[in-house]
Amino acid sequence: MPSPALLPSQLLGITLVVLWLAALAAAALAVRRTWPEQREWSRKLVHIGTGAVVPIAWATGIDRGIALPAAATITLLAALNHRLRVLPAIEDVGRHSYGTVAYGAAITALLALFWPAHPAAVTAGVLVLALGDGTAGLIGPLWPSPSWTLWGHRKSLLGTGAMAAVSLVALLVLWGLLVAGGWASGVPIPVPSPAALVLIVAVGVALEQVALLGLDNLTVPLAVGVLWYLLARPT
Repeated sequence: MPSPALLPSQLLGITLVVLWLAALAAAALAVRRTWPEQREWSRKLVHIGTGAVVPIAWATGIDRGIALPAAATITLLAALNHRLRVLPAIEDVGRHSYGTVAYGAAITALLALFWPAHPAAVTAGVLVLALGDGTAGLIGPLWPSPSWTLWGHRKSLLGTGAMAAVSLVALLVLWGLLVAGGWASGVPIPVPSPAALVLIVAVGVALEQVALLGLDNLTVPLAVGVLWYLLARPT
């Protein structure tokens, strides 16, 4: 458990995460009511917005003993919602998918593997899924581009390219912040090289192509997080 000196920061972090998730749920319901014919929009709003949870937890120093049970509980609630459709704005997308449950399971697994010793690995995995995959799901259907179908899921050149570009930008921003932090503190922070980031993004994009039952929401962040950890070197 966190020391008493860290409790104010822990409480702030928990409060911010709860408020953020509540705001996301409310926004998703509002989007569903406003554009009922666009069922994917509310789900993608939650998908992208959830990516902020890990940076909030990192910035406020939320302890492993709090973060891991909380993530597991949210994953369980997502599984119940998948079955009961209490919040259809999150799950009702007109196809059979465990994507929301897999998303929670991925965050839980990354926390179990790397939190709090390697928060950058957790953040990298979540950012690629939230921003990269989320952007692909929004942009891909908007404009026509060459496309293909894998296991019943349509993928497009535009959506795939958007995921690659946004994921690489997100990882480069994370990389830059960590390198700058290392220089400022005088303590080098291990990060992958920019070339390694391209490899990590390529693996994530390739795994996203295999979107059977939404399980790419599990495989993409896990692969990105593990590769970030394995390829990180002091700068």
